[in-house]
Amino acid sequence: MTQVKREYKWLPIGSIVKLKNIKKAVMVYGRDQIQSSSKKNFDYVSVPYPEGNITEEFNLFFNHNMIEEVLFEGFINDEEIMMQKKLNKKRKKPSDADEV
Repeated sequence: MTQVKREYKWLPIGSIVKLKNIKKAVMVYGRDQIQSSSKKNFDYVSVPYPEGNITEEFNLFFNHNMIEEVLFEGFINDEEIMMQKKLNKKRKKPSDADEV
């Protein structure tokens, strides 16, 4: 039996998630982000929900495998699907593709 490889599913901008070990829900506003202070690459950057952008210090960077629950999935149209395909091509570590 041949196993079909699933494409990684990125969350759209505007998605609201609950992260493991974080009490506050966050809203995704960027994907495939480099945190300026650490120079590390993360799947997502987010802001507290419902407050939104407060200051740069409140931005929360995280990877897909840190998501405990998707509370709301953002808008998906043809442009979003094309963007997800671009992000999938760029993605280097599809190891957590089956989470969420």
